[in-house]
Amino acid sequence: MKRPLATAVIPLLLLLIPGCYVLETLGLYTPPPTVSDQVRQLRSDVAKRQFGFEMFPTARIDSVSIDSSVGRVVVDFNTDLSFTPFREANAQELRSRVSQYFSGTLDSFDVVVRSMKIPVEDLIPNYYRSDSTVLDSSRLIRGDASRPEPLVRNVSRPLTPTRGLQGRYIGLWHSHGWYYNNELDRWEWQRPRLFMTVEDLIPMSFTIPYLIPMLENAGATVFVPRERDLQTNEVVVDNDSLGSGYREIVPKGSSWQTAEGPGFAVGLQPYGPGVNPFQLGTARMIRADVNAAAEYVPAIPQAGSYAVYVSYASTDSSTTRARYRVRHLGGSTEFIVNQKIGGGTWIYLGTFRFRAGAHSESGSVALSSSDGEPGTWITADAVRFGGGMGVVARGGQASGRPKFVEGSRCWLQYAGMPDTLVYSLSRGRHDYRDDYMSRAEYLNFLRGAPFGPNPARDVKGLGIPIDLSLAFHTDAGITNNDTTVGTLSIYTLEGMDSLSVFPDSMSRLANRDFADILQTQIVDDLRATFDPAWTRRQLRSADYSESRRPNMPSALLELLSHQNFLDMKFMLDPRFRFQVSRSIYKAMLRFLATQYSTPYVVQPLAITHFSAIPDSLGNAQLRWRPRTDPHESSANPTHYIVYTRRDDGGFDNGIVAQDTFFTVHNLVPGVRYGFSVAAVNDGGESFASEILPVCIVADGKGPALIVNAFDRISGPATVETPDYKGFLADLDAGVADRMNPGFTGTQHSFVRTNPYRSNDAPGHGASFADHEGEIVAGNTFDFAAVHAEALATNGWSVGGASDEAVMDSVVALGQFRFVDVAFGEEKTTRWQRSALDSTAGPAFQAFPPPMQKALQEYGSVGGALLVSGSYIGSELFADPRRDTLSVQFARRTLRFGLVTDHAARSGRVIAVDSAFLPRGTEIRYNTEVRPDLYAAEAVDAIAPADSARQILRYAENLFGAGTAYRGPYGVIALAFPFETIVDAHQRTMLMRAILNYLRP
Repeated sequence: MKRPLATAVIPLLLLLIPGCYVLETLGLYTPPPTVSDQVRQLRSDVAKRQFGFEMFPTARIDSVSIDSSVGRVVVDFNTDLSFTPFREANAQELRSRVSQYFSGTLDSFDVVVRSMKIPVEDLIPNYYRSDSTVLDSSRLIRGDASRPEPLVRNVSRPLTPTRGLQGRYIGLWHSHGWYYNNELDRWEWQRPRLFMTVEDLIPMSFTIPYLIPMLENAGATVFVPRERDLQTNEVVVDNDSLGSGYREIVPKGSSWQTAEGPGFAVGLQPYGPGVNPFQLGTARMIRADVNAAAEYVPAIPQAGSYAVYVSYASTDSSTTRARYRVRHLGGSTEFIVNQKIGGGTWIYLGTFRFRAGAHSESGSVALSSSDGEPGTWITADAVRFGGGMGVVARGGQASGRPKFVEGSRCWLQYAGMPDTLVYSLSRGRHDYRDDYMSRAEYLNFLRGAPFGPNPARDVKGLGIPIDLSLAFHTDAGITNNDTTVGTLSIYTLEGMDSLSVFPDSMSRLANRDFADILQTQIVDDLRATFDPAWTRRQLRSADYSESRRPNMPSALLELLSHQNFLDMKFMLDPRFRFQVSRSIYKAMLRFLATQYSTPYVVQPLAITHFSAIPDSLGNAQLRWRPRTDPHESSANPTHYIVYTRRDDGGFDNGIVAQDTFFTVHNLVPGVRYGFSVAAVNDGGESFASEILPVCIVADGKGPALIVNAFDRISGPATVETPDYKGFLADLDAGVADRMNPGFTGTQHSFVRTNPYRSNDAPGHGASFADHEGEIVAGNTFDFAAVHAEALATNGWSVGGASDEAVMDSVVALGQFRFVDVAFGEEKTTRWQRSALDSTAGPAFQAFPPPMQKALQEYGSVGGALLVSGSYIGSELFADPRRDTLSVQFARRTLRFGLVTDHAARSGRVIAVDSAFLPRGTEIRYNTEVRPDLYAAEAVDAIAPADSARQILRYAENLFGAGTAYRGPYGVIALAFPFETIVDAHQRTMLMRAILNYLRP
């Protein structure tokens, strides 16, 4: 067979024509690519996003360098490649893809891919490296052996974490705050009021209720450059203030003496520029091996919870074992404080409940030297109770707001920080800049030389070895798609000295490690829990003051956009805030465990299916179940702590329980006990459970059972149309988790196109300011105590159970003569994204089938039942179909029908059946924003059904507020929450009328 002509002549042409130009022109031959061609193709594919590797679309190649002498190709991408979180798999994939472009020319060359001049393999955090032998030791902690004794130890704590954050010191700050604008000569927020809150308060609604307690439950000591106590009262007891409640106790032959150097004194408030209250007074001192004491007895202005801060002077001869005993309404709690470090500022011990007035036995702090080391000294300065109002003057006046809303600059002056090193770097000319610069410098000063504040790193400071810092913010941004703006994580690789290492030579790549772990943990958890499409933004290296100034590993978190409606739907939900806070805690735990090469365990979740039932022997039988965490295999409890409260007091230090049941013996008759349980493992302690009551009334009736069916915590109602979006608090304000410190006022701008003009006129989402600085009460998980008080006062013994325990038959209702089911503001609540309803289902149904079944069975055995709550009618009649099982249950078992929702606003109810209460008797329930009791802003109206009677009506319109049925069984339904009745006497009167009518 003959070959084609072209095939026959090709070998000759290859010999005669250099470069094979003719054949290339004829399309019969393609020359091998040159390296320059390969580089151009690589650049082009990356720019056109045809590279086939997932990275941020702005990533580009800056340069390609080839070193033939060592056989290496270095491909430098711009900084935007580093926005990608690198792991071993995608780092290898990227290098392989780049290598393919040099196939045939540089096959034997080693290909290095870099961003920020750093190989991508080095951008993998140590935590995510599978082989411990390839950890980058340059970014691990150094000099751990020289750490001082712990600053504060709670020695009354029943169990101490061993694989948590014990011995670690964490600094964090929750964004901006109320500050003085030098140019406008006014106090204001640093960000605009949007969607019923403001960024200056948003991160606080994560850190104070959730994140800080989680870290402390894991054993960490936490420092915050803003006031952490939401108590607006403050009492300072100090040796320099005669009559403040300070006294000294000494044995014969010994005496307290004035310590060298200054101490705290209240002085003249408000404090002007540069005034340091820790330089205005003195401190006292005595040898630590002398049996001496100092006592601080405050005159508490109002019963409630107060943070307790102590202060003292630190010297080289200070004791490491100063003992502080806090006497409070739950008993006494003892702390050992290392006075060698932390002197000259406020050191937080804990938050405790006190009654009004001066009561040494239940409201005092005693400082003792009884177990001090010989040759050392103990010092006594001021003790502070409560957060209080602002006491720093700017522009000649104080802020007029509680300290907890003020920015860092003000609190740091009150905390004794040096002005030119920490909080007044602009010499008082620009408070806005001073505020954001001061936060990190505070932590630097706490640590001290050589990690001291950047204006003078050799300043001794306070000797507290801060391990980690976090700047917690939300930023602005709007997306017109049905997506979140999402989470951005920022770190800085150079310090204020322009070096890429910390003062101890540890690499600042540790900052990227933490920022990556933080962002990854948050995004992974949110995608698994709330939003599969939660947006992960850049892992960005940037020169921000708050990420550059800390002289310890740090990150700046921009969690979400406070300007974007969907982001704020998530943010205003307490369940979201809890999950994000737990994610941050876990990120810190994992980072520090890697830094110190220590094992770790994640602390458990709160228990469920809790019950507390009195028995015939005068004991309380407590039972519960653990709650598993589907995302954390190590978060299983190994022990439990049972906490006890008496009457209106505080909780004690707890007793360890080995199993999921516990007997409290020999209850005192007439005492109203409250019980709460926390789960514990080696990683720390969970949040405490709901609080259930037990009271045994001598010769009383019962016991009655109070069922806590109010579990709901949620964000407010929303409106969403093409033109209008926002939150409708008047329709449904949602339910805060215990309390909300971030509410400014209701939203008034709903038009989506309303533009931002200034912080005072921020456009869409703009909100009122009439509730700023107030605490909004929510679900305290303690309302069973209110019902128990009313029952006990009427001669009934009581026990309590969660609705889960009733629905899963852990507790049988038939054993109780009277059952009181408190629904509060329980109602079916949809998730922020409707897609989740199909998988997780709606939450907080008041009457799911198991609850209906339990109440039907209780009625069938002749029980006496009380149900109360804002939505008991609208929950059962929510289905537009007329004759559902829920409607039948409402009419045939609870004996009422729904008239309307949103029935009343005034909070006034009157009796209309003289067989129940004298006609015209008025009862008032709360409809206002208060710090101590949630508002029932949207109650139902109900009418009697199937032989029931109308017993109560709303005063403003005479719609039905309560119905009663008495037959083979009895049931009374209140369409408003019983616990929101403001006056205790009215609660007792109404409960007496209920019991008399039902005759259980």
